[in-house]
Amino acid sequence: MLGTILDAIQQALILILSGDQEVLAVTLRSISTSVLATSLSCIWGLPIAITMGLFSFRGKNLIRSLFNALLGIPTVALGLILYLLFSKSGPLGIFQLLYTPLGISIGQSVLITPILVSFASSAVESTDVEIKDLARTLGASDIQTGSIVIREALWGITLAVIASFNRAFAELGIAMMIGGNIRYVTRVLTTSIALETARGEIAFSIALAIILMAIVFAITGAINLLRKD
Repeated sequence: MLGTILDAIQQALILILSGDQEVLAVTLRSISTSVLATSLSCIWGLPIAITMGLFSFRGKNLIRSLFNALLGIPTVALGLILYLLFSKSGPLGIFQLLYTPLGISIGQSVLITPILVSFASSAVESTDVEIKDLARTLGASDIQTGSIVIREALWGITLAVIASFNRAFAELGIAMMIGGNIRYVTRVLTTSIALETARGEIAFSIALAIILMAIVFAITGAINLLRKD
């Protein structure tokens, strides 16, 4: 068994180093859909997170509880809901998002928004109270104080964004149900790994898994190194 695994890893490395076009295409598609998903999530998620982190208002705890609950939503269930929404007979069918990379990105953005909001709002709230008090003592306005707090919480917000990207990048359920795993169109790393494993193409699956983990570790490692500097 060990010999089979080592042989598969060897074939996988050869496949990667040879610059296989299908491997490259699937990898680039995975990156592009996940980047777009993270960007969309940031557009509506960060304002919510910053508002929750900076201000106290009625219903804040309810909103926080909602986003915390959505952290554990099963991707298959969310994928089914989005499939029904995006299908031709669904309310969003007119936009023809089903079985498209854009549809995958939108689905992933919905999935990762609770992660972004929960982590980013916690980062803002955990900023030292003395910094806020000092800013107000020096005559800073509410907007200026908020800007100072956001700058202090920037690394926490950045980590929230990276965590959201990694979650989208490694996601399978939504990519499979919304994208359909169509070759040259919507096939991404996770759906390819599932497909090739079912086919018995272990070397190809391991190659894709190595790329998937390498990208996640590289991004996380780079962020950690920058944080130390």
